[in-house]
Amino acid sequence: MRNLASLPKAHLHVHFTGAMRPTTMVELARQQGVRLPSHLLVDDPLTVPADARGWFRFQRSYDAARALVRSEAVMRRIVDEAAEDDAREGSVRLELQVDPTSYAPWVGGLTPALEIIIDQARISSQRTGVSLGIIVAASRMRHPLDARTLARLAAQYAGDGPGEVIGFGLSNDETAGVTQEFSSAFRIARRAGLRGVPHGGELLGPPHIREVLTHLKPTRLGHGVRTAEDPELLRMVVDAGIALEVCPASNVSLGVFSQLEDVPLRRLFDAGARLALSADDPLLFRSRLVDQYEYARAVGFSDAELASMARASIEVSFASETDKSRWLSEVDEWLITR
Repeated sequence: MRNLASLPKAHLHVHFTGAMRPTTMVELARQQGVRLPSHLLVDDPLTVPADARGWFRFQRSYDAARALVRSEAVMRRIVDEAAEDDAREGSVRLELQVDPTSYAPWVGGLTPALEIIIDQARISSQRTGVSLGIIVAASRMRHPLDARTLARLAAQYAGDGPGEVIGFGLSNDETAGVTQEFSSAFRIARRAGLRGVPHGGELLGPPHIREVLTHLKPTRLGHGVRTAEDPELLRMVVDAGIALEVCPASNVSLGVFSQLEDVPLRRLFDAGARLALSADDPLLFRSRLVDQYEYARAVGFSDAELASMARASIEVSFASETDKSRWLSEVDEWLITR
């Protein structure tokens, strides 16, 4: 079988703190004298039920890691190590999602926090060869006015070059907040040329996905895996060209599906959905980008189909057309090489 780590692919759904290496987390905790929850110190992935209690445990774990990010140096380290790790796995494009709100108090505000990440993304792109783009994401757990503030900030740094802000997202607990109330933030982002990439369709099913599509008008849907439950909705998503950032390990760890075989990758793929396999939060789920392709192979996807998903991830990325064309040629070379 072909080496999946050498398959060119784009990594489109990964969160800033969630991209931290476990070894880096442990090192930072020791330096700061912080005692981490015991389950973060083992190699097993976090596994919780798909309910409010499960999400609370996930969020508490994420917050414990995020609390260690207290300086510009650590923020730069996370970006650079994420690029290094993706480079080793054949990722040619990394679109890193961040809410700068959590890091702003340590570096002088929202603007410095975002500028640090943007600057390091440019440096790391050049150093590793992985093209980095930044997605600014608001949180459903905060007031919609905060989302508008972030959208205006993101708009100031919109662009298509390495390290620039390319999209605007909405993350965190899908069951929180009222989707329609975030629509004005997405309008601000769209006017600046930013593409919408909100979460939807992991914790909640088709009715919620329809709300996200109606009010936020996404270019890609973060997760979206539960579109498979409604054939009419799935056809609508496919016909609209809305790509799905599918994160199998996340789905299982968060209890949406009990095992990998239950994730409806085949149903989505056969329906013509454009799938971008992603790792979401490797720090907590202990499963990286190439692992998602290994999972797909394990449930029956051929190398040609895996290459098709890699192509889709590149095509729906927000990289330049020149870069996409080069990377797609490299995917073709992977497929014809034994």
